[in-house]
Amino acid sequence: MTKRKYLSYIAGGLIGTAVLASGCTKDFAGLNTPPTSVTDIDAGVLLAKVQKDAAFVEGNERANIEFGSWIQHWAGGQVAPVSRYFQQPTDGVWSQHYALLRNLGQIRNQSLKGMEANPAGRSKLAIARILEVTVWQRLSDLFGDVPMSETTEDAGKVVSKPAYDTQEAIYTRLIADLDAAMAQLNATDASYGNADFYFKGSTDKWKRYANSLKLRIGLRLRYAAPQLAEKTVKEAMAQPLLTSADNVAVPTFNNAQTTNAHPITQQFISGSSDLRYLASALVTTLKTKNDPRLPMIAAPTVNSVKAGTPDYRGMGVALTDAQLLTIIKDDYSTASTTTYFNRTLASPIPCYVFTYAEVCFFKSEAALLGWGATAAEAEGFFVDGIKAAMALEPYKIATVPANYLAAESFAGLTDEQKLEKIMTQKWILLFGRDYEAYTEWRRTGYPRLTPGSNQGSTNGTIPRRAVYSSLESLLNESNYQQAVSRLANGDSYLSKVWWDKKP
Repeated sequence: MTKRKYLSYIAGGLIGTAVLASGCTKDFAGLNTPPTSVTDIDAGVLLAKVQKDAAFVEGNERANIEFGSWIQHWAGGQVAPVSRYFQQPTDGVWSQHYALLRNLGQIRNQSLKGMEANPAGRSKLAIARILEVTVWQRLSDLFGDVPMSETTEDAGKVVSKPAYDTQEAIYTRLIADLDAAMAQLNATDASYGNADFYFKGSTDKWKRYANSLKLRIGLRLRYAAPQLAEKTVKEAMAQPLLTSADNVAVPTFNNAQTTNAHPITQQFISGSSDLRYLASALVTTLKTKNDPRLPMIAAPTVNSVKAGTPDYRGMGVALTDAQLLTIIKDDYSTASTTTYFNRTLASPIPCYVFTYAEVCFFKSEAALLGWGATAAEAEGFFVDGIKAAMALEPYKIATVPANYLAAESFAGLTDEQKLEKIMTQKWILLFGRDYEAYTEWRRTGYPRLTPGSNQGSTNGTIPRRAVYSSLESLLNESNYQQAVSRLANGDSYLSKVWWDKKP
């Protein structure tokens, strides 16, 4: 018996004893329900909370230290064990995602239960299901097999020790769930309105978003299930996708509430200064490309400014103890103090979730494969992606320099070299979105990243997945062990998730 069940058993016994001692009553439920108790939560409140929390957690301090340092956007907190490849369970990420899923499950199983065919709830349920797909995909992308089919049920069907679904089964279900949700969307149904941070309840935009998610899911399967990948991508490419007016984001605010600020800005407000330094790979790539986003992503080093020659320099990742002793922090760049670390911006930077630029890069990759577009269209989609990425806040670059686009030309390149260009630009675009950047790097191997010097628990290899929550081996041991047995290197940083199949 778990501790939680044991305490519940004792509490139940005490309540039962008290009732017997005080005699029976016909109004027991009424007498024992506080008049201010909340028995249900509005579906709009639940949706808004999940949208905000799911967006902010991807760019927060913990994500930067761990996944952001593995993907070499951030130097990652130089003494943080996970940033130096020392394996640790990822309890917080695991629990955060299941908390999001429980909230979305409450919409389906309580707030709007039984309203699938009712215009008052039909499209709202479909929207919640689409959002649920995004959370499940991210959770599975980070860990691999996870409990899915036996979780987030209503209170009467809770499974305390759920089985782990395989990632292959999860992805198959996500595609089916998206298709079913899109079929339910109806423009005349009741709307979430302003409770929907993404699209204010617009079913047309939610359909575009769902198709764009389907495109992402399809390409995620490219190397693991090529036939399903091709079918899924072609179906998505044949339907409306996100446009430049449809960037999915949660607004941020520069006010007294720290939690309302952009996740990167929150680190400046309350985080350790050791966590603010950018990685060498990111800064060097931006400098080499003469990328106009550089001064809006990185700040010039303190010492270069003092010397009158402002310059940018990224810090190494996963440094050894000996290397750490040589670090002079004022020789390295933090995130830009004019944008991400600036809390006085009149127009705070939105927390992006999915952008038109990503869709363009996905379309370019699909075109290279001939999936829903021709190879001749690939470069056009790629250029559209660069332009859209630079147009986003905080950059707002209306015209990309001609020499920049010329240097990114596909002329004379193999398809694999073209893919490297696509993925490197996507990696830059995904700054501040550590989970997605980490997933796309693992899927394709681009950009080419050199591990840090510290050997950690991986013999100097960049981790390939997150480690399951430590609570799973204690409270769900049998199912946990079964899932671990399917991993080539056990529950470790060195095991790969199912779709991570590219040679």
